[in-house]
Amino acid sequence: MTTLRRLDSTQVDFDRALDALTEWDAALDTAVDSAVREILQRVRSEGDSALLDFTARFDRVNCDSAAELEIAPARMQAALEALDPTTREALTFAAQRIREYHQHQLAESWSYTDALGNRLGQKVTPMARAGIYVPGGKASYPSSVLMNALPARVAGVGEIIMTVPAPDGELSDLVLAAAALAGVDRVFTLGGAQAVAALAYGTQTVPAVDKIVGPGNIYVATAKRAVFGTVGIDMVAGPSEILVIADGSTDPDWVAMDLFSQAEHDENAQSILLCPDAGYLDQVQASIDRLLSDMPRAEIIRASLAGRGAMILTRDLADAVAISNRLAPEHLELSVADPESLLPAIEHAGAIFMGPWTSEALGDYCAGPNHVLPTSRSARFSSPLGVYDFQKRSSVIHCSPEGVEALGKVASVLATGENLPAHARSAELRLKN
Repeated sequence: MTTLRRLDSTQVDFDRALDALTEWDAALDTAVDSAVREILQRVRSEGDSALLDFTARFDRVNCDSAAELEIAPARMQAALEALDPTTREALTFAAQRIREYHQHQLAESWSYTDALGNRLGQKVTPMARAGIYVPGGKASYPSSVLMNALPARVAGVGEIIMTVPAPDGELSDLVLAAAALAGVDRVFTLGGAQAVAALAYGTQTVPAVDKIVGPGNIYVATAKRAVFGTVGIDMVAGPSEILVIADGSTDPDWVAMDLFSQAEHDENAQSILLCPDAGYLDQVQASIDRLLSDMPRAEIIRASLAGRGAMILTRDLADAVAISNRLAPEHLELSVADPESLLPAIEHAGAIFMGPWTSEALGDYCAGPNHVLPTSRSARFSSPLGVYDFQKRSSVIHCSPEGVEALGKVASVLATGENLPAHARSAELRLKN
């Protein structure tokens, strides 16, 4: 039996207990940091030879040249064509929905002419090259391929480079099929910090990219943090999170399984249920006790729920929303009869799942919105991965002779005030008077 800890928002020490529950130490492991920096330095200075060395050491795959690390497009296409009809139909269905959703995010260039005849605007252009990291080996994450590659494709990125580790030569054909379906241009069997380094700095074989996106282990996350600035990154993600606000009207088995859906990721994942009905919390606990033993990943779920899970009795639904905003969860389920009534008050959440019929799992695979979401309270200032992550915005300023007369005088005054005489003189030289 796994009994989730119970908190009560009316308790005097509730704030302290909530902070202790949700605290996540994102500090770098010094040993990991040291190892990652050595890998980055070697790949940057040695290129392909370092990649071959690390691939042999960490993935136990020996290659004579880095060219052997690249997967031919024909193999990706063959993997797609070899899928059984049911799987291929599901993958295609998901890809189409993800593509359609992200097409709504496309930003366009714009401009206007002000009263002085100056044309001002913004030019939107896609990145030239994006890199996608996909976990590999025996694990198979085709959804990660679709969620990372399709927004880049919709944005108009010129070239999409994917890296996926193949430890002991293990490589998922489903991942390759997803890469073909999503329009990935090149795939390399590289993993870990060495893959991030290759994408950031480039080697003789692997081209450098402008931005690196995609999930990975602590070595991948640490490497992404280290190369930020040389390239862009999507985020440094923490453990997966789900927060469910319930009014007691949803089948408790559904809610229990939704909590399991995140807890099964790993022992550090966090599943929290908020509800103003103590009896309903008891029902969900009973469902957890009954359903958990049948789950294939029961031990991971049990450890996650025991370590970081909780049920919180709230004063009312408004109180539950206030607590949710404080936690800014990655996934927020509004498992209530009238979710629309709560939506305006939700300020921070990576993705919001409306109503009892909308499970978080649908968002992971095929609803359409991206499943790459901010964690560890970063939804306060970050957004889901999207087309906008692969587009750049440049300001456009085109002054008319008349406009310069007004702007130049103001610029001169302000530049003089900042003691930057060359700035002032540059503006003054274009003035008629």
